[in-house]
Amino acid sequence: MTIPKRYSRLTGAALIALLPVSAAAQVDLTLWHMEQPPHRVERVQILLDEFNASHPEITVSQEPQNWGEVYAKAPAALAAGAGPDMLFAIPDFTPILKGIGALTSVEDFVTELDAVHDFNPSAVEAYSYDDGVWAVPLYNMSMNLWYRPSVLSAAGIDVPTTWDEWKAAAEALTKDGMYGMGLPANQQLYTDQTVYSVMANGGASEIYNADGSLNFDTPETVAAYSFYNDMLAFSPPDAASWTWGEAEACFASNSCAMIMQFSVISTYDTQAEGVASDLGVAAIPSKDGGDSNTIAYANAVMLLSQDDEKMEASKTFVRWLLQPENYGRFLNMEPGLFMPVTADGAAADSYWSDPMVEKYRGQIETVIENSQNGMLFGFTSGRVFPAISAISAQNVLAETLQAIAITGTDAAQAVTDGQARMQDLTE
Repeated sequence: MTIPKRYSRLTGAALIALLPVSAAAQVDLTLWHMEQPPHRVERVQILLDEFNASHPEITVSQEPQNWGEVYAKAPAALAAGAGPDMLFAIPDFTPILKGIGALTSVEDFVTELDAVHDFNPSAVEAYSYDDGVWAVPLYNMSMNLWYRPSVLSAAGIDVPTTWDEWKAAAEALTKDGMYGMGLPANQQLYTDQTVYSVMANGGASEIYNADGSLNFDTPETVAAYSFYNDMLAFSPPDAASWTWGEAEACFASNSCAMIMQFSVISTYDTQAEGVASDLGVAAIPSKDGGDSNTIAYANAVMLLSQDDEKMEASKTFVRWLLQPENYGRFLNMEPGLFMPVTADGAAADSYWSDPMVEKYRGQIETVIENSQNGMLFGFTSGRVFPAISAISAQNVLAETLQAIAITGTDAAQAVTDGQARMQDLTE
């Protein structure tokens, strides 16, 4: 390349700074995430375009994936040297990538970010073990019970707080073309999530004992599965093939009176009545009416590049994304679903001023409150059991339910078989 004469006396950094952007070293980054709905992909792209424009030396491109394939696809791609530089994922996915040597501890980077933004400690804890921190927390999610107050009121039903009340409500509401409760029974992550949310409300939240031995085969687990199977009688017949979208569609069409979901706000607002006062959200009922629990995920970004330049560029992107003016808009790619994990993000105007957040602020505040009792299988009681990744990858919680609901196996036997399956996968 010929240096223009007016730059001929400049050298080093001064020269590089004045040269055209195309002459500077360009770092291209690939981001994988599993947020496939088009409106989420669009919001991510808007943010990427802004970042790329303000950081001309870095280009970040997104490649949306799906949960049904990524547990196998990501390790294979990384092993072949064709994997992403960054991956948005969940705690139980981390041990898989750590186990193949794809992760480097980002403890120092998380400490740097924490000093600026103040992370929720539990979000960091989910990724902290084996003398490292293996991902940067980005957002939280928690499961809730969604309903229409007008539907329950017309039937003379109060919002259920116990399993008996929940079952009675579902039974009473199953009539005139409506199903009282929409629950999945597919061997897929959504079913893992709903099953565990029931388990956590029936005294079966601890899949592991403190010594690392499995604790799945218990009377409390059997009772939770039996109750879940009973509730399937009030769900649509195609629930055995459901993922998250089918549940939301059933609720939006008023075909399901209640569903368990992280959020239905966008679907309800765009595909249903969109009347904020008639969208109800409550904590998932507990067995005997005690404290309600729920599954909760502290999602994070894993920095995967082994190239120093790409790693630094990835950190630059994460720093930019967590700035409050950007972070709130990122979270609101799905209002009510993605909750802040930083103190300044929780107070950010960019989060609370979103029109849909303003409209459904009461529901979102309830979701945030309910998430305080959130937990995740394999990450309970302040401990992390990395072997849970194999159990999660094979959707063993959902597989156990299918044995009961689809093949008719006795609940106690199915749970015993489920623990044996877990043992085989983690030995």
